[in-house]
Amino acid sequence: MNELLVLGISHKTAPVAVRERLSVTDPQIERMLGALGESEHVHEAAVLSTCNRTEVYVVVGDPVQAEGDLLSEIATSSRIRPTELANLVYTPRNCDAARHLYRVASGLDSMILGEYEVQGQVKRAYETALKMGTTGPMLNRLFKAALRTGKRVRTETGISSRRTSVASVAVDLAAQTVGDLADRRVMIIGAGETAELTAQAFATQGVRTLFVSNRHADRARSLADRFGGRVGTLTDLPEQLASADVVISSTGSPHPVLGAEELGLVMQERAESGDERPLVLIDIAVPRDIDPECARVPGVSLYDIDDLQAVVARNLAGRGEEAEVAEEIVEEEIHRFARWMGQMEITPTIVDLRTRASEIVEAVMAENDGRWESASAADVERMERAARTVVQRLLHEPTVRLKDARDRDDAHGHVEVLRELFGLDGEGDHVHGAGERAHGHGVETHTPAAAAAHAAIPDNVRAIAGRRAHGS
Repeated sequence: MNELLVLGISHKTAPVAVRERLSVTDPQIERMLGALGESEHVHEAAVLSTCNRTEVYVVVGDPVQAEGDLLSEIATSSRIRPTELANLVYTPRNCDAARHLYRVASGLDSMILGEYEVQGQVKRAYETALKMGTTGPMLNRLFKAALRTGKRVRTETGISSRRTSVASVAVDLAAQTVGDLADRRVMIIGAGETAELTAQAFATQGVRTLFVSNRHADRARSLADRFGGRVGTLTDLPEQLASADVVISSTGSPHPVLGAEELGLVMQERAESGDERPLVLIDIAVPRDIDPECARVPGVSLYDIDDLQAVVARNLAGRGEEAEVAEEIVEEEIHRFARWMGQMEITPTIVDLRTRASEIVEAVMAENDGRWESASAADVERMERAARTVVQRLLHEPTVRLKDARDRDDAHGHVEVLRELFGLDGEGDHVHGAGERAHGHGVETHTPAAAAAHAAIPDNVRAIAGRRAHGS
């Protein structure tokens, strides 16, 4: 039976110094999906990478093996010891994995409660996986449902009513640090979506911004025209820093764009010219744009994305009730997903169950073939029919109960328990083992299937399945 697995790391489990080592660019995501798509053990795959998380969603037959393989691969690529990484990642499965993505898409798992950029990031992750051909029935259902859930949360609650983007919180931090921004010289390094959101936040406070970008010069000019700013290049960065009060950086560069040595020269020149204004640097990029050593330069205050937490805490006031309503919406949608998972798995499980039972009958008959010298062919046929009848009647009630569970939230739990009890995923006794016991001791009345069936009394299945479905 295929299972859904997520292996991820986020701001809740690791600092930015670790997250930036696991951050992946769009080309890297495509290469990763290509490799996962070629794996015989991975049936579906998608990768979500934002400034605060890197997550791999896979559909696999053996989640334990897949978890180990993914952890090893990520540890190798990030040059982090597997034992160290194992303490930082989370690996929810099935409905827990779905719940996690629903909360991510709804802004409930973000550093900034109700953050709205993440909805678009989840959508792009899904579109990339679609383009690479690595999605299938389960991930298609999962991502579409997660995006629907995120939309419901933002439509039906006020969780996103206040400033709910990393960019806007960074501007708040700048204002708290230097005071009124209207007369300050502000610089934005980068010209992407985050830079645009930052410019919007500055514009509401009457700030005309300098946009600095090499890779996207045309977009930088477009942003400057919209927000009444100016354009510069990274080549001229030291000269531009000479007059700056606040710098917010959000490029997609895999390496720092500002080092401590060049910044030290800039601040030395400012001091020699009598300019004693402090310089506030806010780095909201992952990987970081500004070398952490810049914090040691006199006159410089450096903040990274993890330093936004204090500002975030103040912005959370009054949104607790909205978050509770949003969590209820997530649970409603999870119930839908659980029902769908159960319905998708029921028919294959019934087929596997009856196939396993038939294999056991055949194994027992074969192993006892030499012990029935006095039995005629008709006698042996009657014994086989009787054995198959016993098995069919024994499996009738579990089969009926399983079919009846199709439209219930605990359908997946029923399926999971039944497959575990009957060893349908290779975890139980092998058919050959059943035959060996029959050969050594005569026809056994307690084969693995029979013993499991006695253990799977319908009321017990319902109770166990309910617990598993609730926590799955």
